[in-house]
Amino acid sequence: MQLLDPAVGHFCTDYATARERFLAAATGAGARIASHRHPLSGPRGEVLACDTAWLGPEDAPRVLVLVSGAHGVEGFAGSGPQIDLLSRGLARALPTGTACLMVHGINPHGFAWWRRTTEEGVDLNRNFVDFAAALPENPGYAELADAFVTPDLEEATLQRAEARMAEYRARHGEAAYLTARGSGQYTHPGGLFHGGTAPSWSRRLTEQLIAAHAMAARAVAVVDLHTGLGPYAHGELIAGAEPESETAARLRAWYGPTLTEPQRGGSIIVPQWGMAHLGWSRLVGAGLTFAYLEFGTRPPAVMQRALCADHWLHAQGTPDWDAPLTRGIKAQMLDAYLPARDDWKEMVLARVRQVVRQALVGLSAQ
Repeated sequence: MQLLDPAVGHFCTDYATARERFLAAATGAGARIASHRHPLSGPRGEVLACDTAWLGPEDAPRVLVLVSGAHGVEGFAGSGPQIDLLSRGLARALPTGTACLMVHGINPHGFAWWRRTTEEGVDLNRNFVDFAAALPENPGYAELADAFVTPDLEEATLQRAEARMAEYRARHGEAAYLTARGSGQYTHPGGLFHGGTAPSWSRRLTEQLIAAHAMAARAVAVVDLHTGLGPYAHGELIAGAEPESETAARLRAWYGPTLTEPQRGGSIIVPQWGMAHLGWSRLVGAGLTFAYLEFGTRPPAVMQRALCADHWLHAQGTPDWDAPLTRGIKAQMLDAYLPARDDWKEMVLARVRQVVRQALVGLSAQ
């Protein structure tokens, strides 16, 4: 009797290995592969690239898109299910008239360096704003900026920062605190959830992929894989649509009551500026059905300390990858976004398989 899902072995903790295994699985599945090389390199000089795999007919009127690695280090948790689906024969299971595009490591620099941000220090999921217009303002973040990313990592400093965050929550409420921390900010480069000052390499590539695959002429379902928020191993589907739109109604019909909508409340995330679905929607139009799939990992306090330490580390310059301090901070980051336990991995695999099935059924009816 086989007790453990063998697909847990598809999860990697090294970027180069994850990339190699994805490309091997895509080749074995007969996918059409394209590699988009990043201009920088990994911590050991390795080549960085976003790799895509297209399954099914090139002229398919419907396309399922599975994206991993928007938040760099979260790519390990997204890569595992992508490899799993390729290995399980997704190509043979695609309905007639449906193709699948897998985007592996859309933010390869953060993936390789175990960072949540791009090489610019940008949160890709806050980067899809119009930089020619006035940028959103977040005064709450400005008030707490040096508590979110502290000037040093001494325990006393961290405890004072946590006390300030607790005081802000007590004064303004939990919703206001979460908005200040997570909705995005455009004033503190090097800070948490910084949306940047211009389109990042990863955003530009996203836009190129949408154009190259003529997504505007198709019905497109996107599932964007993330980790780091919510209860352990719980996979929350988050709507990438305005609540009153036809797209939101379609999302509810496809995914049922497990879908959450930030603008209606009840989601693990607050409404955020510059999210990826906004960029996709502008270029694809009414045929887009976009959902984020977010898997919980560690408690919020653990996540905050890991992010604070990583941002502090990179503020000092390019880290020495083999230095004990770097290794310790990076180990915190990996544990925060990819728990090592097999039960977590099994739950992620099962949920991704379920959501992909729901998306394909929904697409077939569109």
